[in-house]
Amino acid sequence: MKLSLKTLIISMATVTALAACSKPAEKQAAAADTATTTTSTADNTAASMEQVGINITGAGASFPQPIYAKWSADFKAANGGQVNYQSIGSSGGIKQIIAKTVDFGASDAPLSIEELNKEDLIQFPTVIGGVVPVVNIDGIEAGALKLDGETLANIYLGKITTWDDAAIKALNPDLNLPSDKITTVFRSDGSGTTFNFTDYLAKVSSDWQSTVGVDKSIKWPTTATGAAGKGNEGVASYVGRIKNSIGYVEYAYAKQNGMAHVSLKNAAGEFVQPSADSFAAAGDIEWNKDNGFNQVLTNSATTGAWPIAAATFILVHKTPQNPEQVANVLKFFDWAYTNGDQSAIDLDYVPFSDKAVDIFRQSWADIKDGSGNAVYQAQ
Repeated sequence: MKLSLKTLIISMATVTALAACSKPAEKQAAAADTATTTTSTADNTAASMEQVGINITGAGASFPQPIYAKWSADFKAANGGQVNYQSIGSSGGIKQIIAKTVDFGASDAPLSIEELNKEDLIQFPTVIGGVVPVVNIDGIEAGALKLDGETLANIYLGKITTWDDAAIKALNPDLNLPSDKITTVFRSDGSGTTFNFTDYLAKVSSDWQSTVGVDKSIKWPTTATGAAGKGNEGVASYVGRIKNSIGYVEYAYAKQNGMAHVSLKNAAGEFVQPSADSFAAAGDIEWNKDNGFNQVLTNSATTGAWPIAAATFILVHKTPQNPEQVANVLKFFDWAYTNGDQSAIDLDYVPFSDKAVDIFRQSWADIKDGSGNAVYQAQ
């Protein structure tokens, strides 16, 4: 049974543990068919975890919070373990793992191999999702409004100020768009969702690239007329309350809150809808351990790809002060990779393929204790 986003957020406040997710669209049916089989595996894994007494803490990106909340709840139900995750934005997650105040950090903006090495960190992806523009315009249903990258950039640059602007009408000749002013909604906190959104705008708009750029926190051109929300939750809330507004959130927030997302033109020239298939198309790439899995998936040229797809990442220390806690973090995500595919699919995230997960697990061998021994052996 699918949980509402509100339920997940509430459950996240006390934060519990998790479940696991799966592979691209073509494996979804197989994941469902093998549910009975995986139950036995999950029970066995859970039993071993219970003996360890997992109690770990993480913080960071709000983008994956719904699936981490679901995994947390499922994990707790299965074995009584405890995984506490705080949705504080990617910048906060990076700061806290560097400060060693949490067992793991989470970010939607991948760190470079140089940044990882400097802070003695490794990162690995967990799921793929999509950043989607959402609007609140009377009479406009989900997927009805078409935008291309340049038009979207010009809205956030403040060059397009009303919904009946000629550029928007040219893309939507059959829609009755109001002449009202557009209110842009953006993030107030350092955000990986903002990183991926601005990375996309910079790739499709030379004006955006030269005047605003790409970062987790930026000076928004429409600050004076827009609204800033904290986390995906805050942006979704503002767009829901402000008529004629536009914002950007992870797809699960749009879908679970019944928000009207935009149909976006991709690099292949197609107007596409956000979905597991379009996110998976953007993420169907070779993942490389040598660059720390530093991959940004925006503006993919692949046919059918959603233009603002994004992976989300976990950060842990390569030489941890408390190896046992990091081992527990890896056990948790190992369990999630093995057992959590269907939960991710239900929440409109895309699990990774078995091939990709094998590469992620292999990277864990680089995490070692003070004696040079790997802290965890993947199951």
